[in-house]
Amino acid sequence: MPDEPQKASELKYTQLAKLQRLLSALVPGNRFWTEKIAAAKVQPADVRSLDDLQKLPFTTKAELVADQERHPPYGSNLTYEVSRYTRLHQTSGTTGAPLRWLDTAESWSWIHDCWRQLFDLMGLVPSDRLFFPFSFGPFLGFWAGFEGASQRGNFCLAGGGLSSQARLQLLIENEITVVCCTPTYALRLAEVATEQRIDLATSRVRAILVAGEPGGNVPATRERIEDAWGARVVDHWGMTELGPLAIEAVDSPGTLTVLETECIAEIVDPTTLAPVPAGSEGELVITNLGRAGSPLIRYRTGDVVRAAPSPPTSLPRGERGEGHSFLRLDGGILGRVDELVTIRGNNVYPTALENVVRQFDAVAEFRITLHSSATAQRLRVEIEPTPQAVSTAQVDRTLSSIARAIRDQWHLHAEVEAVASGSLPRFEMKGRRFVKISEQA
Repeated sequence: MPDEPQKASELKYTQLAKLQRLLSALVPGNRFWTEKIAAAKVQPADVRSLDDLQKLPFTTKAELVADQERHPPYGSNLTYEVSRYTRLHQTSGTTGAPLRWLDTAESWSWIHDCWRQLFDLMGLVPSDRLFFPFSFGPFLGFWAGFEGASQRGNFCLAGGGLSSQARLQLLIENEITVVCCTPTYALRLAEVATEQRIDLATSRVRAILVAGEPGGNVPATRERIEDAWGARVVDHWGMTELGPLAIEAVDSPGTLTVLETECIAEIVDPTTLAPVPAGSEGELVITNLGRAGSPLIRYRTGDVVRAAPSPPTSLPRGERGEGHSFLRLDGGILGRVDELVTIRGNNVYPTALENVVRQFDAVAEFRITLHSSATAQRLRVEIEPTPQAVSTAQVDRTLSSIARAIRDQWHLHAEVEAVASGSLPRFEMKGRRFVKISEQA
């Protein structure tokens, strides 16, 4: 097997060849990229090495939203005639206007191939039986995962249009081994299972593949899911506009392995946009290499990451020959650039607060509200106790312990209070547990 330097060289060659092929396909057919590249005063032929990628401009979601507003309904990032596109998906719109994204049959096939490689990395085997327990709607992630696993020959079962209780019965009756959902819904199913006296640990489920929000990379949330299900949590990362591009490999727990055969990843300072030193936190920037129908070049994802310092994961030998060494992201997605809040001089990510709250078994659900005015900030944490936390004294101890943990970590005073059972919302897809409220002075 080639040594690491040789494999790294092979990977760079593969990336450069795909990048050059992509750029040559965009000009002049793709209006969005033809104008953007011309404005940067660069031509596709100028990209002769991966270092030349930095000649190309960054791309933001705000640009894409504005482009779709100017050129409704799909925008101008289309390399071919609209009649050639066969799939439409869109983002959830939780952080702004939703993006609509079209794929050609070739691009959709590329997405399936990405999933094939990701499934290999996570250790999926032919006998695994997968369950997708919700209605898909226009959400790309689990359509792609469902079809990708089905094409591999795995049994795949969709659970849309059913109650959580009915979905639990369905996965047990069909001897499901891998459940694919958001971390929020994995916890919700576990909650319903407890109510129905279903012991998930005795089911055939061996893995929970989570995506769509933080949670798989939040230690306390991850531990809670694994304890409830008696199964391993596998974190996954992708975006509707980029495709499925990273997963927690079976031999690299606690990290996300980036599928660098299908994209080029950069980690930059979100303010200066300069590359960060190795091991430092920065914003993940992605150029996808196989979605020629509607590609993205140097796309600022808004996700905060840190490259793992240890040697990266290698794909095993397979039908494509020697494996490649891939970038790993230590701790997965650490937070969102736009979700970082400064509370009395402390920089805090909501995921860090979630990690504190989820450490307490007496917490069934929670909501964190940051009230800000011109003169003060107030952090309020609402806790819904589990049915097992029947004692007032136990609940009071939990509230006090959460407040103390927040104070010890950030020197912040938090108003932590209990709310009635069932009063906080439950979520099937992404959970929204952090709320910012600006108040008049």
